[in-house]
Amino acid sequence: MIAKSKIFEVYEDSNRRNIYTVNLVPGKKVYEEFIAKQNNIEYREWDPHSSKLAAAIHNRCQNIFIRKNDVVLYLGSSTGTTCSHVSDIVGKEGFVFAVDPASRVMRDLIFNLEGRKNVAPLLESANHIEKLAERVSLVDVIYQDIAQKSQLDIFLKNINVFLKKQGYAILCVKARSIDVTKKPKQIFNDIKFALEKTLTIVDQRTLEPFQKDHMLFIVKKK
Repeated sequence: MIAKSKIFEVYEDSNRRNIYTVNLVPGKKVYEEFIAKQNNIEYREWDPHSSKLAAAIHNRCQNIFIRKNDVVLYLGSSTGTTCSHVSDIVGKEGFVFAVDPASRVMRDLIFNLEGRKNVAPLLESANHIEKLAERVSLVDVIYQDIAQKSQLDIFLKNINVFLKKQGYAILCVKARSIDVTKKPKQIFNDIKFALEKTLTIVDQRTLEPFQKDHMLFIVKKK
């Protein structure tokens, strides 16, 4: 039996071992995920080993602050695995700007998300704020998953330009992409300290055992 979870537009089975989103494009998979059908509704299993946001939910994140009808700026969309579930959550009246600088993965994303009219693929670097500003509106939520040393600076710049007041932003931190000489715990503490200077941290979750040396932060714009 699949039922609503405590998180907006996210569902869970009776033993709470698996989570799902309602498939916006019934009959189409994105990454070979399991499909469940119940009462003429198609649910896509959200794999925490393939998605950092799903990993955070499995690690008892109580709210990801992405809701139906939201506009989301997704930085580092890759081939579209997590982006597809965000697309499910915001629904037909919501919208996702999917940004990635790699042409190969962008081609895969366009193919994988075919039929999802609420996603706009943008072949661009998340660091090129001026170019993004020509095509991106103000958004309700920013989600960033970029494995770069400057990932924090990129995150903060995009928040300043694109995030609505009182909006939420989600940052996936890959410690080894920032400094391989420091312990991940120290890097996460440094990131937390930097975020708290201008933003309110509403949640933070380690992504073990699904993702090694990763931390997810959820912040709110003051």
